[in-house]
Amino acid sequence: MKVSKFDKKFYLVREDVMPEAMKKTLEAKEMIERGKADSVWEAVRKVELSRSAFYKYRDTVFPFHTIVKEKIISLFFHLEDRSGTLSHLLSVVASAGCNVLTIHQTIPLQGRANVTLSLNITGMEIEINELLTRLRRLEFVEQVDVLGSGA
Repeated sequence: MKVSKFDKKFYLVREDVMPEAMKKTLEAKEMIERGKADSVWEAVRKVELSRSAFYKYRDTVFPFHTIVKEKIISLFFHLEDRSGTLSHLLSVVASAGCNVLTIHQTIPLQGRANVTLSLNITGMEIEINELLTRLRRLEFVEQVDVLGSGA
């Protein structure tokens, strides 16, 4: 029985554990998309990747932001319990153009609280990775994880 491409499983993988050929394929695809390379040959030459590796991965590896089609994302936070932390966190989210759909916060224990946000990112003005970077830089944020995306 042949498995169609629609029956395949998908995984979210951190960049630092991806094979180098996949990373270079993403880089080459981005160069072509942004007009920094006029052809596959030029792009793979610039990133030092074989054309066969590029063609092997080009239709199977994508940046996270291109996969999020429903424009809803859920984020998990582990925060220090300080006055105004949730307000500040929501301010950063709002300044990126996100709309908060749900908020769930646990009761703070031992000076820490967990918060889960569901966000509509349709109007987001930056890429998801940039939002995550901004959130991780907040001094009271100990952890930020993407729980999932979809509608």
